[in-house]
Amino acid sequence: MVRIIYPKPLMTLFCLTITLFLQAQVEYPYPVKKFNITLENKPVQIAYMDALPDSAPRKTVLLFHGKNFNGYYWKDVMAFLVRSGFRVLVPDQPGWGRSDKPELHYSFHLLSYAMNGLLDSLQINKVYLIGHSMGGMLAARFAMMYPGKVEKLVLENPIGLEDYKRFVPYQTTDQLYEKEIGATYESYKKYQQSYYPQWKPEYEQYVQAQADALKNPEFPRIARINAITYQMIYEQPVCYEWDRIAAPTLLIIGTEDRTVVGKALLSEDDKNKYGQYPALAKKTQEQIPNALLFEMPGIGHIPHIQDLGQFKQALLTFLK
Repeated sequence: MVRIIYPKPLMTLFCLTITLFLQAQVEYPYPVKKFNITLENKPVQIAYMDALPDSAPRKTVLLFHGKNFNGYYWKDVMAFLVRSGFRVLVPDQPGWGRSDKPELHYSFHLLSYAMNGLLDSLQINKVYLIGHSMGGMLAARFAMMYPGKVEKLVLENPIGLEDYKRFVPYQTTDQLYEKEIGATYESYKKYQQSYYPQWKPEYEQYVQAQADALKNPEFPRIARINAITYQMIYEQPVCYEWDRIAAPTLLIIGTEDRTVVGKALLSEDDKNKYGQYPALAKKTQEQIPNALLFEMPGIGHIPHIQDLGQFKQALLTFLK
């Protein structure tokens, strides 16, 4: 066996880096509150941020995060919305972030029910609803279930613009769990790198936010939930029901996005065939009764991170 002896300064730096990774946890930009709800006979605490402007808020904006994220990545959006006079509500969905991680039959219907409970607890009757990625699928389902509560809807590069189970090979939950339980910081980063045409160092913080789960003693449970919620996306399409959305809707689409849930399972031809966001967005706009489409050329899966200024302008124009 060959034993490699690292120089002491290098070894010290390496140990310090590992220690900081194990101890660090991203700081949410606003205080985290908790909402108690019962889901499938299980008590569940839902973590959320509730940011208020200095003056009386004009409206409430509710933000739904994507599958590989939590409320943290909305921090810059929250800041400009609060400055613009909005009350901003950002929950971590059950199973994500600072919320409890119960083993449930996860569904977009159940999560919508939980989010409606949160609004009722705060006596909020109407919202501007924004959903990104998986949060876009959830926002669409919420808008269908509770049309009276959604005054305006924004879908930012939502996944589910096509039905994945029609072309992505099926995997059992156990197979998905084996992949999730083997996740590492490096595997999370590699996947997030696919969201951007070009990776920048400032994106690293969002990998760190996702990787907080790796340090959680309940990570095996989190891995199981990650597998179950993959199946939720796979088995519960919303793309056949766009005509049920009554609220005025804005689609904000980074045109370089080619995200497909389960893309690694596809042939090279199918990887090029599916996930074509420019065409999918136009088709979706035609199916939603009152929809506008704002395209962001050169932008990938997360417009609000890659080009906050352009995203802000489009969003505020629509909301105001």
